[in-house]
Amino acid sequence: MILDDVSVPYEGLYLAGVDEVGRGPLAGPVVTAAVILDPDHPVEGLRDSKKLSERKREALFGVIQERALSWALGRCEVAEIDELNIHGATMLAMERAVAALAPPAEYVLVDGHRCPDWQWPSSPVVKGDGRVDAIAAASILAKVTRDREMVELDQQYPGYGLAGHKGYPTKVHIEALHAQGASPVHRRSFSPVSKL
Repeated sequence: MILDDVSVPYEGLYLAGVDEVGRGPLAGPVVTAAVILDPDHPVEGLRDSKKLSERKREALFGVIQERALSWALGRCEVAEIDELNIHGATMLAMERAVAALAPPAEYVLVDGHRCPDWQWPSSPVVKGDGRVDAIAAASILAKVTRDREMVELDQQYPGYGLAGHKGYPTKVHIEALHAQGASPVHRRSFSPVSKL
């Protein structure tokens, strides 16, 4: 589904939606996903991943992968985020996701205000994860992937509560940073970490 107020100058089959998760956290990667949905095998219940329960996201994760014409993940690690800044890293992670699609995208809709400077014809869609199903699907793949990774990182770097807050700057996380210092998966370029 694409809502009527979203202008798309493309009517073919290979329309990809792209979204990211992890711009705001103090730790962990930024993860992106690109999805080309199959109109012959629709996925029911797609919406902004932040508005779905964890259980519902997990259930949709496998359905999207099974039914989509094409899907791929992209990412930038902490070192890349610190080198490029979070905006540059997010754009690069989006490019990596779209480049990995097979079959490839012919047009791309990107959640947000701008698109990366890349080879594909594309349009930004503000609040696209609530307006375009392919973007909603991408948001679910990206969020589930990153959330799972943060649970794993919590095992490697205990004491920060990464499994709970997923790296976001909660009170618990800030207090843990002051008590323990930064771990190897904390973003040194982000102010609360750099101040330490």
